[in-house]
Amino acid sequence: MVIVLNKSISTADKENIRSFLTRKGFTVREIVGEEETIFGAVGLVQIDRREVELLSGVDQVIPITKPYKLASREFKKEDSLVSVGPVKIGPLRLAVIAGPCAIESRDQIMESARIVRDSGGVMLRGGAFKPRTSPYAFQGLGEEGARYLKEAGEKYGLPVVTEIVATEHADMLADIVDVLQIGARNMQNFELLKRVGSMNKPIILKRGMAATIEEWLMAAEYLMAHGAENVILCERGIRTFETYTRNTLDLSAIPVIKKLSHLPVIVDPSHATGIREKVIPMGLAAVAAGADGLVVEVHPDPEKALSDGPQSLLPEQFEKMMRDIEAMAPVVGRELERPVRRGPVILSRDTAVPASSAAEGPVPVGFQGEHGAYSEKALSLYFSNIDAKSVPLNSFRKVFDAVLQGEVRYGVVPMENSLAGSIHENYDLFLQYPDIKILGERRVRIRHTLIGRPGAGLKDIRKVYSHPQGLAQCARFLDETLPEAERVPYYDTAGSVGFIAGQPDNSLAAIASEEAAAVNGMVVLKEGIETNPSNYTRFFIIGSTDEPLEADANTASLVFAVPDKSGALFSCLKVLADRGINMKKLESRPILGKPWEYMFYLDVELPGKMPAFDEAVEALKGVSENLRVLGVYRS
Repeated sequence: MVIVLNKSISTADKENIRSFLTRKGFTVREIVGEEETIFGAVGLVQIDRREVELLSGVDQVIPITKPYKLASREFKKEDSLVSVGPVKIGPLRLAVIAGPCAIESRDQIMESARIVRDSGGVMLRGGAFKPRTSPYAFQGLGEEGARYLKEAGEKYGLPVVTEIVATEHADMLADIVDVLQIGARNMQNFELLKRVGSMNKPIILKRGMAATIEEWLMAAEYLMAHGAENVILCERGIRTFETYTRNTLDLSAIPVIKKLSHLPVIVDPSHATGIREKVIPMGLAAVAAGADGLVVEVHPDPEKALSDGPQSLLPEQFEKMMRDIEAMAPVVGRELERPVRRGPVILSRDTAVPASSAAEGPVPVGFQGEHGAYSEKALSLYFSNIDAKSVPLNSFRKVFDAVLQGEVRYGVVPMENSLAGSIHENYDLFLQYPDIKILGERRVRIRHTLIGRPGAGLKDIRKVYSHPQGLAQCARFLDETLPEAERVPYYDTAGSVGFIAGQPDNSLAAIASEEAAAVNGMVVLKEGIETNPSNYTRFFIIGSTDEPLEADANTASLVFAVPDKSGALFSCLKVLADRGINMKKLESRPILGKPWEYMFYLDVELPGKMPAFDEAVEALKGVSENLRVLGVYRS
């Protein structure tokens, strides 16, 4: 059962409830959510729920109807987040785990780790003990292979995962690997599940080749009932009558699991298809279906692999898949996890907050608008790996001011929309705040929803509030569905939802994000109402330091003026062309107070060798005026 505690419960009452449940024979877990704190009580115990409801500090008691208790959505409403060192697997993220099917030698796993890290994978997989259909097939290197795996992971900064096939390997592997995997053949090896569940390790649980979704969740329940708190489900295809692929990848299981359970779900397209050419399209399909990550097989030389060579990606294929996933992530509202890089990174979405920062509490990050704004969504996605506190501010200038004065550590500002173009106000603010730098970038898909008050329906709506751009971007929906409704401009999309929430009038609606509806307790009347679904906004992360938030910067933004003479702009652009620096954007803006004079904003792609960019900056100083590098960052 789930016991919801009063928000003002005392420590004494909380411990009294815990003690009562324990005496009755329940195992009790406390879960602190954003809105409420609960006790989850599970066990083979019959009790009258009224006995619990009468205890001081209890708000309500909710029975769990599913046979899987701890794994159910009834037990925990919010999606679980599993941490493996700096890697996070769960909501808003896409984590890619990769490596060879089997560890064949030290050199092979070392080269595999380099390929995985350099291409953007965040965890290294490799089989030390290989359960094979044939007793004559390669069975793995055992403990020796596991130690090679650990060495490779440590060298390249990647947590490591391997399959455990027998209880007698538990103590040895506990000291070597970061994540234990339960393979498909062992999904219902209950003695193994009990032992691994008690090890206090993150666990990847693969679906059995003929298992139903409920049987899969019951296997997860075995792990959790014996102590496991960090369980990741892995769909790897089920056995059907089809013979063109190794298995049939059940992508429909992903949304089903998301509804039934709070546990993260990843997908293994390698074992599902058994054919390397099919791995990438099915991996992308899994991302589109809502997977929290992928586990794929990649090998330095698949033709010589001792296990599953035909389904192992070539290094260049894995590189392409990672780039495809990176391009796709904003479409599904996700942030691609990136490998930790060694170097002077102050604060990174790739790493945890340094101890000094963590001791200071949440990192304050400012954004323009109210809670639920698209800027706050960009903030949440970019800083998804750290304890960040979003600070709403009422104007873009306030964001710049707050960063400059130290009221927030970073700021998030929109710079360009794929439909409406650049937000010129923010480009001009960079000129007025020379100490503010661009430290990072996040692109967010703008998906508008029509939001109303609880109990309202489309037929009730007479006025629709939103930012003018929001109204314009949803014009077709409004013309076709609410042609008589008055369109009322408001200063902010999320703010328009807050406004209608404060008005006792069901004829009012707003256009904003679904997050804004949740924050204000409103309801979504219609999703995806934007006229053009290719609607993205590019947000900059700003700060008062030159230090980028991420290693491996690939973009720089500059601004400069040119002298009033023929060919002045051409001379500046030639500096870049001569050094092989690719220009991604060029835009002019009037200089305030100087009619008919302009500043030029450029985004350039950093070359492989940074000295070429440094040389270009020095050369630009000789042919331009008022040159500034606004930031060097990863886009």
